[in-house]
Amino acid sequence: MVITKRGIVLGATAVMLTTVAVTGVGIHHGTQSQAFFRESPKELVDEVWQIIDRQYVDATFNQVDWQAVRNDYLNRSYTSKEQAYVAVREMLEKLEDPYTRFMSPEEFKNMQIDTSGELTGVGIQLAQDEETKKLTVIAPIEDTPASKAGILAKDIIIQIDGKSTEGMDVNDAVLLIRGEEGSSVNLKIQRGKQELDFDLMRARIEIHPVRYNVQNSPTGKVGYIRLNQFSANAAQEMRDAIKALEKQQVNGYVLDLRSNPGGLLYSSIEIARMWMDEGAIVSTVDRQGESDRQQANNRALTDKPLVVLVDGGSASASEILSGALQDNKRATLVGTKTFGKGLVQSVRGLGDGSGLAVTIAKYLTPDGTDINKLGIAPDVTLELSEEQQKELLADRTQVGTLQDPQFSKAIDVLGKEIAGQRRDTQAGAIAVPAVPQ
Repeated sequence: MVITKRGIVLGATAVMLTTVAVTGVGIHHGTQSQAFFRESPKELVDEVWQIIDRQYVDATFNQVDWQAVRNDYLNRSYTSKEQAYVAVREMLEKLEDPYTRFMSPEEFKNMQIDTSGELTGVGIQLAQDEETKKLTVIAPIEDTPASKAGILAKDIIIQIDGKSTEGMDVNDAVLLIRGEEGSSVNLKIQRGKQELDFDLMRARIEIHPVRYNVQNSPTGKVGYIRLNQFSANAAQEMRDAIKALEKQQVNGYVLDLRSNPGGLLYSSIEIARMWMDEGAIVSTVDRQGESDRQQANNRALTDKPLVVLVDGGSASASEILSGALQDNKRATLVGTKTFGKGLVQSVRGLGDGSGLAVTIAKYLTPDGTDINKLGIAPDVTLELSEEQQKELLADRTQVGTLQDPQFSKAIDVLGKEIAGQRRDTQAGAIAVPAVPQ
């Protein structure tokens, strides 16, 4: 989750490779000029220290004496900004938080991507696992080179073009994986005990966050909505989809958040309000306590039964939406446990064009659940076998159809809820006696 000029961005990843769901960055420049920082790199070190001191979510700074850290690093001499960059990274490593990180000007520029943009890459969301420090795929973006090749959520990237990723920073991995459209990159993947090679051709990727259709089921017409990411236009596309499906008089909905890595916070809140008339959606907690709580506003577009599909690639903003719907008993979750990313980052530009991401808070579901590292457990668990995953990757037209086992299960669950709602409606009907003439 990243705070930007446009609002708060949520995402599962430290860095996005080919999507901007979590990397929209607003620049908050320091008061000093770039020339000042070039001449006084020590000032950059102190600026970073002060931002951490004021904003970092953990007031103990990972049990580190943060004042002693300042004295140590400001007593050193720096003859170049590169030396200052090394010092800043050393300071931040003491926090043992992969999401609090320094970015060089080039790395920060890579973060400054509009969330509705068209991008060039292979279609992977990448993060450093907080415990193992390994480079882990959050999810491949649908209909991209990575998804078509068969890369899966939770895959571990162990080599990039033959170079080991052992101890590699996420930003360095991004620089290796990105490249010109039409060029190729080789990724060696660890999946369980297997090691797999993928030759991927980089492509220009245009991301449409929402697609929808009507599916026929034993209980009538069902609206299927697939949400790929919470981008700037996702809420409007979701609103259009629900209104169109309502006109077709569907009996219920399946909302597919599988492999959705997150995106803009305001997008997830707006979308939650389309399904909920009342109730809390999300709260954020900083080191002073709860700082914000978002509520539904009685503007739901439908009250028809809803099932939400989730998996290990459903992260951050996806977890906010699914958690709100689950805690308010507005939807039944089907699939597997979500990713577990519940931290809030503030991203700001520094005086010389570099950038800093700082974990400033965590977010909680309406029931107060802290999902970070734990994820959200579905109400109905159904895990796809590796063979089933490969079949769906080989033929994406099967996703969201009865050939998709998790979708098929969602239809079963939804059918029971629709039937139950009909029984409740019939039981609540009052027979009015005829008036004697």
